[in-house]
Amino acid sequence: MSQNIHPDLQKERNGSSFDKERLINIIDGGKDKTERRREIEKIVLDDPVYDHKSTAFMGRDELYTNSLRKAAHMSQKMQELNLLNPDDFMYYSNMAMPHESSPMALHTAMFLPTLLNQCSPEQQEKWLWKAVGHEIIGTYAQTEMGHGTHLRGLETTATYVPETDEFDLHNPTLTSTKWWPGNLGKTTNFCVLTAQLWIKGKCYGTHNFMLQTRSLEDHTSLPGITLGDIGPKFGYLSNDNGFMRLNHVRIPRTNMLMKHSQVLADGTYVKPASSKLSYGTMVFVRTMIVAETSRSLAETVTIATRYSAIRRQSEIKPGDPEPQILDYQTQQFKFDPEPQILDYQTQQFKLFPLLATSYAFDFAAKFMRAKYHELDAKIQQGLVEEMPQLHALSAGLKAFTTWASSSGMEVCRMSCGGHGYSQASGFPKIYTDATPGVTYEGENTVLMLQVARYLVKIFKGARKGTEEATGFVSYLGPNFSQGGRVAVQMTSASGVDINAMVAAYRSRAYRLIESACARVDALTKGGMEFVFAWNKTSVDLVKCATAHCHYFVVDNFLTGINSLECAPAIRKVLGNLCDLYACYGIAENSGDFLQGEHLSAKQISDVRAKMLDLLAVIRPDAVSLVDAFDFHDRLLGSVLGRYDGQVYENLYKYALESPLNDNDVHESYYKYLKPLARASKL
Repeated sequence: MSQNIHPDLQKERNGSSFDKERLINIIDGGKDKTERRREIEKIVLDDPVYDHKSTAFMGRDELYTNSLRKAAHMSQKMQELNLLNPDDFMYYSNMAMPHESSPMALHTAMFLPTLLNQCSPEQQEKWLWKAVGHEIIGTYAQTEMGHGTHLRGLETTATYVPETDEFDLHNPTLTSTKWWPGNLGKTTNFCVLTAQLWIKGKCYGTHNFMLQTRSLEDHTSLPGITLGDIGPKFGYLSNDNGFMRLNHVRIPRTNMLMKHSQVLADGTYVKPASSKLSYGTMVFVRTMIVAETSRSLAETVTIATRYSAIRRQSEIKPGDPEPQILDYQTQQFKFDPEPQILDYQTQQFKLFPLLATSYAFDFAAKFMRAKYHELDAKIQQGLVEEMPQLHALSAGLKAFTTWASSSGMEVCRMSCGGHGYSQASGFPKIYTDATPGVTYEGENTVLMLQVARYLVKIFKGARKGTEEATGFVSYLGPNFSQGGRVAVQMTSASGVDINAMVAAYRSRAYRLIESACARVDALTKGGMEFVFAWNKTSVDLVKCATAHCHYFVVDNFLTGINSLECAPAIRKVLGNLCDLYACYGIAENSGDFLQGEHLSAKQISDVRAKMLDLLAVIRPDAVSLVDAFDFHDRLLGSVLGRYDGQVYENLYKYALESPLNDNDVHESYYKYLKPLARASKL
């Protein structure tokens, strides 16, 4: 990074109240991890293969080719450097192809984990190490043109043929065409295919099958398989999201992934020991999405905050600044500095709650990752009792964080004014890289309804004695029933206490779950079938699931801060962010808290006043707080968010890179404008 720091940014950093490097270590998970991350990032930065040419001026074919070149080199280098640790892989890949969707991403993110978690030992021996060594490159082919999240609605069939000991794979309709799988169109030669299992005229639901799609000799599509790219998307332009049609393609019976369920040679179906075993991969992927989402939001907040510190505009006091004429002949003027836009409370109100959200989501992502690894060890021993709870939490947090981050990134873009609309800002790449998260790996509304189903089950079961409310849902136990209906008492001298706010979030979630359950029960008692009663209550159910996730994030943020071993200054600044996150959530959802009498109108007013006060408290530390994410300029890819703050010089350099500026007069002038001008004279 350049050391020619813009004086406004340097002033901000000099005024920080805490040791930024120590906070970086906390975010990374320790000083050793910070050092390791920077070591790997330097390896990438020193590698000439990862050129720094802007992809904004590339066409789609060039984007795909350029990204595949980098992805292939990245895979080779990581093997050479023995970067097998998940953290090392993340450090390397994030820096090598920042916000540049890799044509081999699904091979690592979905294909390999599926082989690891769903293949029998014999199948792993056959495929896993070939996949690790890239002898075969795969993807995960689940989504169809007409069906996505609703797995039971998938139409692709896998029919067992006992005479030949094979499965017949077929797309019976146009809507059953596999559609959207990343890297399916042109890159991969294998896939894990999700299809309905049929044996002797009976359907056993969706199962996964290993399918070779292209020749290992010349990469041509295999007989009976039609493959292609689905075309340009909103983003992910370098990714060959693909389509596939299968016309009665035969594969061996042993190509069904058989770690948990099997089909024997005589057609006997052996069901899994527990239906919950299939949740593992989904939980893992959604845990990663939460982490990626938190990072993407933090990146856009970093860009917007740094830019807001160097951008000066307008006036706070009318009449300031007054221009001073230095020379009448040259018309040179001198202006007193305009205020930094970060000094405007409205700008702080746009950005600082999102800064707090970034930290809250980072704490949530770290908790989810630790909990997944803890539970994964239990699953390997056949202990799956906690899986439904973690599955529900991962689904809810995936939806909650992607919704909040997607809208938050747009706020960051708009907070940068006109320059935020330019590709040079970095916002378009980050946003289009992150925003598909609201849809892939489960459409968010559907996921929230799944969370609601789990919450309703626990809430009702706890009262019947058939379910135990523990862990993340312990507050749904019957002993909490009174606490859910009583107004929370604020105990601090300022009238706003973080523990009381957490209690208010808990009470709000409890009441909304209780209310949704009551509505479903009332409709069913009135004679309505449960499925229709559920649909009639679905808006309330999504709301109660969202409130549950909101409570978890606030509570986990506070718990995480309290568990840190850190300097008092860091604890204080993180505490300010936690307070702001909690206050902002109450202010934005004040109707919920008032309606349930969890907080009084006076308390809501106090919370809002506290929120506005916190903006001024956080202001001196804002730049250092985004610096603590320690995003390299290459990762941000933003002229506005440069570490050195040299925005305007580099905006001009960026514009000069445009191919339209290769010549003073564009060739189209001679084809269209000049003839048009001549014609108008006739």
